[in-house]
Amino acid sequence: MPDHPAPIETDALIIGAGPVGLFAIFELGLLEVSAHVVDALPQVGGQPGELYPDKPIYDIPGIPVCSGQQLVDGLMKQVAPFAPHFHLGHQVSTLQRQADGRFQVGTHRGTQFLARTVFIAAGVGAFVPRKLKVEGLDALEDRQLFYSVADAARFAGQRLVIVGGGDSALDWAIHFATAADHAPASVTLLHRRDGFQAAPASVARMRELVAAGALRFAVGQVDGIEQQDGRLAAIQVLGPDGQTAPLPLDALLVFHGMSPRLGPIADWQLALERKQLVVDTEKFQTSEPGIFAIGDINTYPGKRKLILCGFHEATLAAYAAQALVAPGHDLPFQYTTSSTRLHRLLGVDSPAAMD
Repeated sequence: MPDHPAPIETDALIIGAGPVGLFAIFELGLLEVSAHVVDALPQVGGQPGELYPDKPIYDIPGIPVCSGQQLVDGLMKQVAPFAPHFHLGHQVSTLQRQADGRFQVGTHRGTQFLARTVFIAAGVGAFVPRKLKVEGLDALEDRQLFYSVADAARFAGQRLVIVGGGDSALDWAIHFATAADHAPASVTLLHRRDGFQAAPASVARMRELVAAGALRFAVGQVDGIEQQDGRLAAIQVLGPDGQTAPLPLDALLVFHGMSPRLGPIADWQLALERKQLVVDTEKFQTSEPGIFAIGDINTYPGKRKLILCGFHEATLAAYAAQALVAPGHDLPFQYTTSSTRLHRLLGVDSPAAMD
């Protein structure tokens, strides 16, 4: 067997699974262009899904009001007929054009892609967790320190400490404190103050569990760590009284929010202006042919950072990509209201077939 898996070949690689990246899947699908999608977050949704899933959005055409999560859910339903492949929890690290004109793209996990076209729909950058800056802690990441939950069962029987005061911290604290299967031995929620930036219902439920003894809550900040035989044995918690005390644990989950970073994109020799990718307004192509930038990551005269503008950009970029993926195979411009070809792709009945 080869040491490294063969690269995944695709017509289009979309970097970013936010609303604009998801809509790009749809537009590419209508043009019979297959797509793989990479996102640094462990779930789809991008900025609306991560930062304001419950806040209302009022400027999506035809939808008077919807939450960020409702928008994401609707887009996922819309792209389902095209069966896109998602690679979540992967941050793109390298991009190189190959001799045959395709792009080899690699992620920090070692996954490689060979793509005919690349769509950068990374919003204001890849959302990465805000790290807990304590000496010696970084070396324990993905062993005993985690910034997301990929497999809740891995914490079964462990003394689990969750750090944070937002929705993610409280939701996971409640989840683990009430888990029937694969339950941790104990769950402690640690926050710097006895106040939370989370849904009131979650705060109320958390306090109920604390009162019932199912969940522990401590006020303080992580000030240091204790290790035994190369493993994390305890964290030093600095309390509001200025005193430090050890808190034994087996695993540490940290939810201090997410921060956007342009990351490796800045090193790909693409034209930039104020940390945004310069594109044209015909194809929304970057300075490198075959690489498109759509959504908040791009800039051009008159640019407006609106989701609906990103949808427009994704549409024109998809048509330009189709011309590169299948040169000489021009698809006729058709409307979804009347095209039997598009109805077939979408898996819906054509009006003509229903007569």
